[in-house]
Amino acid sequence: MQLPTPDEHNNVSLSKFESMLKTNNILFFDSDQFEEIINHYLENGKIALAKKATKLGLQQHPSSTTLKLFQVEMFIFENELDIADILLDELYQIEQSNEEIYIQKANILSRRDQHKHAIVLLEKALEITLDQADVLSLIGMEYLFLEDYENAKNYFIRCLNDEEDQIHTDYSALYNVIYCFEYLEQNQEAINYLNVFLDKNPYSEVAWHQIGKQYSILKQYKKALASFDFAIISDDRFIGAYLEKGKVLEKMQRYELAIESFIITLGLDDPTSFALLRIGKCYEKIKNDEMALQYYTKCVEQDGLLDKGWIAITDFYVRQKNYQKALYFVNKALAIDDQNRLYWKRFATINKAMDQFEEAEFGYRKAIEFGDYQLDTWLFWVDIMQIMGEYNNAILTLIQAAEYFPDDYEIEYRIAGFHMLLNEEEKGNFHLSNGLRLN
Repeated sequence: MQLPTPDEHNNVSLSKFESMLKTNNILFFDSDQFEEIINHYLENGKIALAKKATKLGLQQHPSSTTLKLFQVEMFIFENELDIADILLDELYQIEQSNEEIYIQKANILSRRDQHKHAIVLLEKALEITLDQADVLSLIGMEYLFLEDYENAKNYFIRCLNDEEDQIHTDYSALYNVIYCFEYLEQNQEAINYLNVFLDKNPYSEVAWHQIGKQYSILKQYKKALASFDFAIISDDRFIGAYLEKGKVLEKMQRYELAIESFIITLGLDDPTSFALLRIGKCYEKIKNDEMALQYYTKCVEQDGLLDKGWIAITDFYVRQKNYQKALYFVNKALAIDDQNRLYWKRFATINKAMDQFEEAEFGYRKAIEFGDYQLDTWLFWVDIMQIMGEYNNAILTLIQAAEYFPDDYEIEYRIAGFHMLLNEEEKGNFHLSNGLRLN
């Protein structure tokens, strides 16, 4: 007789449990079956069913520590931290050698932003656990919360080193290691680490992808390309590798090959607005305006919230001096997001080019209102005010700009000029002297 596999056994338990819920007939399950059922529901995000299974499990097995720990997990998930804390204290009195008690205690402390105390408890869990990789990863996360990237990096590396089977690597730990290296600007060290990692697992597409990104940051583009090619050899449907390869080819000005790489991603999954935008940019670089426009249009249709798409299509028409079309698209963008300073600055620039000065003045004002404090924006704005004869408003605006750029001579010269236009010679000379002193 062939025994059922663990998966089949789990499916039978689940079917039996869900049948019981429908009929309200109470059936008996051993504690292991309840654990499997609860785990299944938690992994699938079915919290309400997990809670039901935990409650029924504890009714049938009131002394089960594992089921009580599941109950604690539910309370923590619902932010009932005080209740969870009390239950854990009770469990600790019974079973002090269970690492899960320390882990859940640390989870509560972490949620209360007591990350150093959480680390102390996780270190205790580390001493008694048989699965050190998971606990090392949790300690790494606590150090991330503390913004202690050096310690976080070291714990994530220990986590990865502890995993016996590199084929089933916890890639979240690998991503976190690289995040720490990048934050610490240790790109060459990241490459050195990834090379050691790849010696153990030469077909890890994620590691090849990450090492390629590090080479790209260091502008070692040939090595980056080779790394992305290895990532693709390891998994020929790895969209991230094709995207990164396309970006590198674009930086190397190999635009046709970059287009090929980006286009491959469109056939592997739903087209991303990023890929459509980059294809448009590459076509524009090789002077194929028709194809560039086609892909920019697809980009904004795909993702109306991607400001880079609207900016690309607007700037495309500005470069062609087709201001009516440019204004049409920037207005469409503003209809979606009327608080985007990049849109308002383009709105102003386009209207200025069309001699629509009131609209241009309004655009620059809105750009600054929504956070564009670049010097040229202030200066363009007051230039429009000069054309409109609004000299006093221009002076007030320049005084405001001087708060952001106290040592800029252009502001002082402009203030001097406006005072002169208003026949305020003494004030004009004062600001002229300031400008000369600065430059």
